Amino acid sequence: MAGTQGRAEATLTMRPILIGVALLATLTIRPSFGSDSIAVLWQPPGEITLSDWVWGPGGQARAPRPPFEFIEEDLKGTNAKIKVRDAKGDQYIVKFGGENHSDVFAARLLHAVGYLAQPTYFVASGVIAGVHDLRRAKAFLGKNGAFTYARFKLRDHKMFAHVDEQTWSWNNNPFLGTQELNGLKILLMLISNWDAKDARDGEGSNTSVYSRPGSAANQLYYAFDDWGASLGKWGGFFERDKWNPAGYREQTKHFARSTSIETIDWGYRGKHDHDITSAVGVGDVRWLLTYLSLVTDEQLRAGLRASGATERQTGIFTESIRDRIEQLQRLAQSGTLSQR
Repeated sequence: MAGTQGRAEATLTMRPILIGVALLATLTIRPSFGSDSIAVLWQPPGEITLSDWVWGPGGQARAPRPPFEFIEEDLKGTNAKIKVRDAKGDQYIVKFGGENHSDVFAARLLHAVGYLAQPTYFVASGVIAGVHDLRRAKAFLGKNGAFTYARFKLRDHKMFAHVDEQTWSWNNNPFLGTQELNGLKILLMLISNWDAKDARDGEGSNTSVYSRPGSAANQLYYAFDDWGASLGKWGGFFERDKWNPAGYREQTKHFARSTSIETIDWGYRGKHDHDITSAVGVGDVRWLLTYLSLVTDEQLRAGLRASGATERQTGIFTESIRDRIEQLQRLAQSGTLSQR
């Protein structure tokens, strides 16, 4: 993974994911389907360093280390994926195609503001030994297993395990009406992730529920897992795309505007967009800005470079994300002044 790792050799090892007592002190709800369960969506992010943006929620220690060994092809979803094992014995889902950059960046953004994200890494190039009988992924690997530009997502069932393949919907979950859920929606719109599929979309859902094996409490962790369709243009089938700096910048001016003291007109268009945009108001923006305003341009650039962005792409995305954050800050300030 020379592309990303080489740029980050001088960084400090990132702190590990900390989920436990601090998490329970934030948003904990008992879901209706299990009275003995505690549902968790968000945790205080704590101090976020530049290293966190370079390595993401898994830290440098969990980054994929060659040589890589082929396990099997994963035919779920619409993108080409395979399962591999690295030199440490860790297993990863390796995705190829147009989502290998944005999914990596989103994991760093989510982690920085307190939402669950799987350890995810961009690997610029490498070789996977033992590749055979490929179908969809065949076009992305050479005969010797060589690849370029891949997303490695860690599969660690000892840390988090899917709960009976359970998913949730934007309009049916334990957190309806909370600032934490609406904050997640704002992040979805902030980076233009138009692929907001949920439990209503069957096997194509991008929502998940996790448990933590060995946890003393029966906690269920709610997450939105797939952020590959981000950092491009939102919209209908023929106009939306992903990882498109020019398109993302073009739509930034339409990101959000105030229509009344507490109401916002969101420009976002995508899957289930009514559920994403409705009832997300200035109060939710103020809550999220408590954490989002701490994000610096230096951190954004570090996260983008770690996601495989070129210097030109890094500059455009950083400027546009900052513009959108400033739009949110103006909305929050405008609402405060209107109430005086």
